[in-house]
Amino acid sequence: LEHPAGGYKKIFETCEELAEPISAQVSGKIPTWLTGSLLRLGPGLFEIVDEPFHHLFDGQALMHKFDLKDGRVTYHRRFIRTDAYVRAMTEKRIVITEFGTVAYPDPCKNIFSRFFTYFQGIEVTDNCLVNVYPIGEDFYACTETNYITKIDPDTLETIKKVDLCKYVSVNGVTAHPHIEQDGTLYNIGNCFGKNMSLAYSIVKIPPAQDDQSDPIEKSEVLLQFPCSERLKPSYVHSFGMTDNYFVFVETPVKINLLKFLTSWSIRGTNYMDCFESNDQMGTWFHLATKNPGGYIEHKFRTSAFSVFHHINCFEDRGFVVVDLCTWKGFDFVYNYLYLANLKQNWKEVKKAALRAPQPEVRRYVLPLDLHKEEQGKNLVSLPYTTATAVMCSDGTVWLEPEVLFSAPRQAFEFPQINYKKCCGKNYTFAYGLGLNHFIPDRICKLNVKSKETWIWQEPDAYPSEPLFVESPDAEDEDDGVLLSIVVKPGVVQRPAFLLILDAADLTEIARAEVDVIIPITFHGLYKP
Repeated sequence: LEHPAGGYKKIFETCEELAEPISAQVSGKIPTWLTGSLLRLGPGLFEIVDEPFHHLFDGQALMHKFDLKDGRVTYHRRFIRTDAYVRAMTEKRIVITEFGTVAYPDPCKNIFSRFFTYFQGIEVTDNCLVNVYPIGEDFYACTETNYITKIDPDTLETIKKVDLCKYVSVNGVTAHPHIEQDGTLYNIGNCFGKNMSLAYSIVKIPPAQDDQSDPIEKSEVLLQFPCSERLKPSYVHSFGMTDNYFVFVETPVKINLLKFLTSWSIRGTNYMDCFESNDQMGTWFHLATKNPGGYIEHKFRTSAFSVFHHINCFEDRGFVVVDLCTWKGFDFVYNYLYLANLKQNWKEVKKAALRAPQPEVRRYVLPLDLHKEEQGKNLVSLPYTTATAVMCSDGTVWLEPEVLFSAPRQAFEFPQINYKKCCGKNYTFAYGLGLNHFIPDRICKLNVKSKETWIWQEPDAYPSEPLFVESPDAEDEDDGVLLSIVVKPGVVQRPAFLLILDAADLTEIARAEVDVIIPITFHGLYKP
C-alpha cells in the first residue's frame, strides 16, 4: 500500500493518559475463552513543553491495557512514573538524556552550576518504554538499561524502580528475556569481566519463591560470552534459547564505551552518538550450553548484518537452527528511526528508506560436531534447508543463510510465535508486523518451512506487533488468535481498535473500537 495522506504521522504524536478505563464498541464475536488483559508499551509523550524528543525510542513510557471479559472490552492507559518522566514534568524540561536526545543543564542555574553539572557523570535513563514481562508473580516495564520498573498490571500504577546492578554485574540487559514454563527467566547484557575486558553475561532469575521473597534478589550470572573488541561491545537487543543452548549473535554495530564514558560527561552526547559500525568484522555467532552454563569455543561467522529480533531457534540432529529478522550490512538501522524522518511526507519517507539496510528473514544452521579435517565441505546435512556451514582453514565456520522472506523495503519484524508450545523447538509458523519503508501497515504470517505468507491489511491502518494467544483446547500450532492495536487516523469516530484475528488464516474475528488515538507501541504481553 501507498500512504500519500501521511496518516502514519499521528502514531508519533503525544497523547494524554486516561483517568479511568473507557468502554470499547465491539463488532464481531470475541471468543468466550479470551478473558484477560493485553498490556502494551511505547512512547506517549514526544516533547516536554517546547523541547522535542528526537528519536523513536525517546518518548516517555506509556502503558496501554485492553481488558477483555464476557465479550466486553475496556481500554486504559497511564504514563509510567519513572524518574525521567516525573522530573521532566516537575521541571518542565528534558532532564535525563534519552536514546537520541540530550538533556542539557538547567538554564536557570548560574554558569558555575551548569559547568559542574557536566562533570557529574552519566545519569542513565529509566524510561521503560520498550516491553513488559513477568518476574515471579510481578510485572516489570523495561528499556535496555540496568533499570526496570515494577507496575501494577490491573491499575497500571507505578510501584517501584529496580536497579539490577545491585544484584548482578551488568551494564544493562535486553528488553527480550526468555522465560521457561516454570517462570525461570534468562536475559543477556554486557559487563566488565576479568582484567577490565568486556563480556556478555547470561543472567538467570529464578521463578516465584515459596517463601514469598523477591526472585530478583536471587539473580545470578550463569555464564559469559567473550567480546570481540576490548572496549566496544556489540549492541544486543535479543538472543536465542533452545532446550540445551543459548545463541548469541555478535553484530558489527558497536557501542564505543570510551566515548560513552568520556564525551558524555564533558559535552552534550546521547546514546546514539556512541554507536559506530565495524565494517571489517562481519557478524559472529556464539553458542553456550545451558545446564551447566558454559561457553562453547566454536567460532561461527558470516557476512555483516544487524539483528534486533530473534524469531526462534531449535536443535535438530546435531545442529542448532537459528531464525532471525536481519538487516543487511553493517549500517545501524536505528540511524533511520529519528522522528524527523518518520514524520516526513510519504515520498520523503520512501526516499530515506532507500538508503537504509535491506531487511530479510534468514535461517542459519550451526553444526555442533566440528572436525578440522572437514575443511571446505558443507557440514549441514538437514534435508529441509539450503543454509550452509563450511569449515575454514583458520578453524572458524563460515555460515550462509537460507532466505525465508525478502521483499524490497518490506520488513517482517517484531516476530512472534506460539511461545508456550514452540520456543526452542522445531516449529512452522511465525507472525510479524509488516514495515513498509519503516511504516507499520500490515500483519503477516510466515510458514518458515514452505515460505507461504498470509497478510492482514486495510488502507491507512497502522497495526502493532501481533501477539499470539493459544486456544485452550488447541491441537495445531496455529490454533489461536492474534491481538494487535490498530490505528486509523483518518477515521473521525473511534480511530483506534483492538483487532482480533484468527491465527490460522488471518481472517478477522472481532474488533473493539475506542474513541481515542493510540500512539505507536513496541512490545507487550497477554495476561490471562
